[in-house]
Amino acid sequence: MRVLVAAALLAALPAACAVVKFPSRVLVAGASGRVGTRVVRTLLERTDTTVLALSRSKESETKIIEAISASRPALRASKSRLEIVACDLRNERQLRTLASSCTAAIWCATGFTDSSSPINKLKGLITLYFGRTVDIDGISTLGKCMREARPSRGAGAESDGIDVVMCSSAGVTRTQWPEAKALAFPGSADIPIVRLNPFGILDQKRKSEDALRATGCSYAIVRPTGLNDAWPSGRTVLSQGDMAVGRINRDDVAELLCALVAEPAAAGKTFEAMGLPTYPKLRSLKGVLGRLRTDAQLAPTGGTLSDAELAVEYALLQQLLPGETGDAAALAMGQTYEQLDTGEQGRLGARGEEQAPLVPQ
Repeated sequence: MRVLVAAALLAALPAACAVVKFPSRVLVAGASGRVGTRVVRTLLERTDTTVLALSRSKESETKIIEAISASRPALRASKSRLEIVACDLRNERQLRTLASSCTAAIWCATGFTDSSSPINKLKGLITLYFGRTVDIDGISTLGKCMREARPSRGAGAESDGIDVVMCSSAGVTRTQWPEAKALAFPGSADIPIVRLNPFGILDQKRKSEDALRATGCSYAIVRPTGLNDAWPSGRTVLSQGDMAVGRINRDDVAELLCALVAEPAAAGKTFEAMGLPTYPKLRSLKGVLGRLRTDAQLAPTGGTLSDAELAVEYALLQQLLPGETGDAAALAMGQTYEQLDTGEQGRLGARGEEQAPLVPQ
């Protein structure tokens, strides 16, 4: 079988969200998080949409306001288009009411974040390790409510608009790869987050993706590689098959998530996103997204690309790794690519001996 060329597998991000028509009102779940606040800011700055930002508490609301207030005057003036609502993402009745007034939703929420308070972090760890988090329950509720709200907002049941754009994570399928596949692609399967899978977080993310798909809503699922604010902004490279490894700036992730709510070509698709620093951004995602396949199209091959296509994509993506060593499988958890290049030990210890967070047995 003829292998698809790289151009059919990789994609990039538009230079500005404003080049496409945006929904009039967008709901942002997880709006107080480090990606969520950037999503809110991007929507206010680059579009004329009204943003419904969901927060868990007064503390969360303060984070959102501070993120906007710290921006330049032109953005501060757009706060009139920002509505902050306290919301329990597991409360179906509350979400149904909010969803009925929105054209699209962006999901950035998570049951655990390393920037949360010690108490919230502890709660998140407990639920993440022992039970279902908001990642699963909340996204399922939101997807269902957005699908049911289609008629009330003038959209047909089979409309090509996107109900929910979800921010997930690269690597979510790799804990389930068969041994032969993991051995064939060590630069994707033997990286620290997959090897240790702290608190089973990748499994939770994978289940949350499945929960969204099961709602029957129109969705786009984005799987960013390592989120790193110090990584220079640039073109975002999209791929399928869950092979991507590397870094991406949170600002670029936010821009991508926002752009997708106005890109029908992303509907029903799941793809990874990594950052290519300083490389010019494309003006439109339309052609790029058109080359990607829907989850339904990938179903006959187990929800991923064929083995031949995966081999080509792996070889290409491994060349885009940060650092000079070019061996992601040699990393220890807590060690940067730059530290690997110089032989410096990471903050959690040597590879295989990391003092890592609790991991499933």
